[in-house]
Amino acid sequence: MAKLKVKRIDAGIQTAVINKEDANQIGLKNGGRINILNEESGRSITAFIQITDNIIEKGTIGLSSGFISQLDADDNKELAVRAADRPISLEYIRKKMDNGKLTENEINTIISDITNDVLSAGETTAFITAVYINGLDTDEVEYLTRSMVKSGEQLKFNTHPIVDKHSIGGVPGNKITLLVVPIIAAAGLKIPKTSSRAITGAGGTADLMEALAPVEFKAADIERMAEKVGGVIVWGGATNIAPADDKIIVHEFPLKIDARGIMIASVMAKKIACGAEIVVIDIPVGAEAKVKDMDDARRLARQFIEIGERFKVKVECAITFGDTPIGRGIGVNLEVREALIALEGNVEQNPFTQKSLTMAGIAFEMAGRVEKGEGYRFAEEILNSGKALAKMKEIIAIQGGNPNVTSNDILPGKYSFNVNAKDSGYIVGIKNRALITIARTAGAPADKGAGIYIHKLLGERVEKGETIYTIYADKEWRLGKALAEARKYMPVAVEGMLLERITSLN
Repeated sequence: MAKLKVKRIDAGIQTAVINKEDANQIGLKNGGRINILNEESGRSITAFIQITDNIIEKGTIGLSSGFISQLDADDNKELAVRAADRPISLEYIRKKMDNGKLTENEINTIISDITNDVLSAGETTAFITAVYINGLDTDEVEYLTRSMVKSGEQLKFNTHPIVDKHSIGGVPGNKITLLVVPIIAAAGLKIPKTSSRAITGAGGTADLMEALAPVEFKAADIERMAEKVGGVIVWGGATNIAPADDKIIVHEFPLKIDARGIMIASVMAKKIACGAEIVVIDIPVGAEAKVKDMDDARRLARQFIEIGERFKVKVECAITFGDTPIGRGIGVNLEVREALIALEGNVEQNPFTQKSLTMAGIAFEMAGRVEKGEGYRFAEEILNSGKALAKMKEIIAIQGGNPNVTSNDILPGKYSFNVNAKDSGYIVGIKNRALITIARTAGAPADKGAGIYIHKLLGERVEKGETIYTIYADKEWRLGKALAEARKYMPVAVEGMLLERITSLN
């Protein structure tokens, strides 16, 4: 143990730094753990240590303002510093790495340590990777779901049933929440929808809704707003609802992996914590979707339903076509505009409206509002009547947006380029991942006007010279980069089109 004086570091993150000589005396290595104790106040913390030769002088510990506050200390305050023991959760992670089955207590310990930042980024990633490789059985998924729910706040409502929906994702243009939520709420059901921002896509639901209203609210605000108007569309990351899930997602992103057991627990924990009693889950299937074939989709559906039964939550899964974008717009404003056009009554029968009405219809049937097989028609009546638009205006207003906004107010980027057909034919292939890459290169989702509008969807006829799709950007240089990506990936194939001409062996 050593006694070191505090030096404040304005690093913008929680950090602890000591001199190399002090580290050697205590027996520490870079990234190791230390216990820091204020012997006067009795307050202590455990932190990961960074070691330096010259930034912090010997006899001093550099601490961020957050750590100093937690310790009830100040500059030059002398603190007791010693090496900390390894958390027992690391042994449990090693157990899963060796393909062992984790107990409920072991999973609780791992999730508690992730939530409270006891585990490092590398240690959390090791847990995710172990689950990705070895999987979780149904008991482990249940334990993980319970632990994630307990890691944060839970919503409680006075009226029932509480409805929710979720899409496994991986398909561009997935703006169906902007229709499903107001349709369900307009029928008198409650749907407090917490959504995510885009990680690898061109626009998460929270990004889309943010073009219409603020999306960052505390749990108590979500309860109040949903009780009053029946539904909300908010960003789950701003709440303390299942925070362990949000921390795990951060570490999944660099590896671009989606460990199946963690994914199921993640989805169900968010729904259960929001009080959901009826959940409709969309499972898109396709070559470029997260779920590749029907057999895997059916297995996943059964897993969701079984976990739902263990929590007394009624779950139904809709296996949907995932080889084409959902509607024509990809990117924040293009998707929001398309959703508002549908709410305003200009309903085009395309994958966007069909999937939205299907998902809402299943929820109505599950809730007993209509007989089985009548849900789609009931949802369509609500949309066509204008009730869904009126409800969306209420949701926008209560979240602090302008309820008088119309589709004409939501504009695409000022820079654009039309990609035209060189020959006549039918659209026979669409590369979802390529479309997402192009839209993100154009600036989506950070630039709200950036994205792609698809004039011709899969199976539709295009004549020579007609526009197949348009790329939009808020910045001219981004449009140029997006065009280069479009030429590279050729995201839309027309029947009989020439892909490449090779004239020699060179």
